[in-house]
Amino acid sequence: MASYDVIVIGAGPGGYVAAIRAAQLGLKTVVVEREHLGGICLNWGCIPTKALLRSAEVYHLMERAKEFGLSADKFGYDLDAVVKRSRKVANQLASGVGFLMKKNKIDVVMGEAKIAAKGKVTVKTEKGTETLEGKNIILATGARARELPGLEADGDLVWTYKHALNPPRMPKKLLVIGSGAIGIEFASFFNTLGADTTVVEVLDRVLPVEDEEISKFAKKQFEKQGIKIMEKSMVKQLDRAKGKVTAHIESGGKIEKHEFDTVISAVGIVGNVENLGLEELGIKIDRTHVVVDQYCGTGVDGVYAIGDIAGAPWLAHKASHEGVMVAEKIAGKKVHAIRPESIAGCTYCHPQVASVGYTEAKAKELGYEIKVGRFSNIGNGKAIALGEPEGLIKTIFDAKTGELLGAHMVGPEVTELIQGYVIGRTLETTEAELIDTVFPHPTLSEMMHESVLDAYGRMIHL
Repeated sequence: MASYDVIVIGAGPGGYVAAIRAAQLGLKTVVVEREHLGGICLNWGCIPTKALLRSAEVYHLMERAKEFGLSADKFGYDLDAVVKRSRKVANQLASGVGFLMKKNKIDVVMGEAKIAAKGKVTVKTEKGTETLEGKNIILATGARARELPGLEADGDLVWTYKHALNPPRMPKKLLVIGSGAIGIEFASFFNTLGADTTVVEVLDRVLPVEDEEISKFAKKQFEKQGIKIMEKSMVKQLDRAKGKVTAHIESGGKIEKHEFDTVISAVGIVGNVENLGLEELGIKIDRTHVVVDQYCGTGVDGVYAIGDIAGAPWLAHKASHEGVMVAEKIAGKKVHAIRPESIAGCTYCHPQVASVGYTEAKAKELGYEIKVGRFSNIGNGKAIALGEPEGLIKTIFDAKTGELLGAHMVGPEVTELIQGYVIGRTLETTEAELIDTVFPHPTLSEMMHESVLDAYGRMIHL
């Protein structure tokens, strides 16, 4: 029976990063993975979707060639080739994880894990059952797409994100159920390539976790691109026939029938908590997620849970950071608890959306007296030069202390820009440091500066 300091169950961006940090700290480490090194993120999530969206972005720019004084008359796309590139990118990164495991002398066991008892994990492999002993166990089993009764995916007419990443065909008339990051990214991709796209959202606005002003701005841009958006609406039923789906959509108290050839269901995720032996160990599960403390402890000594299985925010970078924190805690180092409100969320639709910290509504709800600044792309030289005059950056400050409470962006490359504000929040910055920072010109980042200046009545360029 092999014995370890740390057993990591799951090799996604939480698990493999936890394993690497544990190994760096001199802990003997093993990772158990049932499917793919790199998990959903590298194989079927973050990475391949960005590769698809990059193809759509280039195609969109080709359509606009004339605006830039260019000619590109005979252009089109080959969906199979677009998908092939996406898979190649995913595979390259996933194989990179295998290399990192070897480099850091981490054992990898491919199979299905179960915690048989405290400090003991059994793994069903192709060769039979293997037993591992470990002083510490890190659960990093991730999550999967939520399936609603009657709206289940079949891979033909109704797809999950996995089917959408390797589509059997190009949709002509597409229904996307759910307008969170996954739903909007796929809506953006297929709409850009010519699908007649409708998005149905049960809540009162698209991208419901974002600041309301940003959601409204993004919605206008999506509608300009031809996406139909139905808010406060619900898909009650899907009637499937050969080559078509009739969706019964309830909106404003009435049910209407709409016909589509493809449906993508993006209605959230559920944690992979089954068949792990968690209940027997006394680990609490709440709505398919493991209940953890601020240091990812499960309440059972030596057992931790990180990433999607440990609840919101469901973000790869949150999982990775938790993995590092837990590995360091196990190694006896002093660690800082992760503050969810200082983790950025990014959506790679067109235009991109990114945010960190509190929305305006949340800041008010928490009792803050606030100062709010805004700056739009139309006043930024780089945005105009790029041909991207549509965008908005919004910053929220505590009026009493000047603390940066939140930042919310919609527009080109905001998923890269947001990190400036993330660092600001980590350093507990106030408006004074941000105002005194010299931002390079001409860059999109100058809009970040102007938004801060606006909150304090000092905006220059609008």
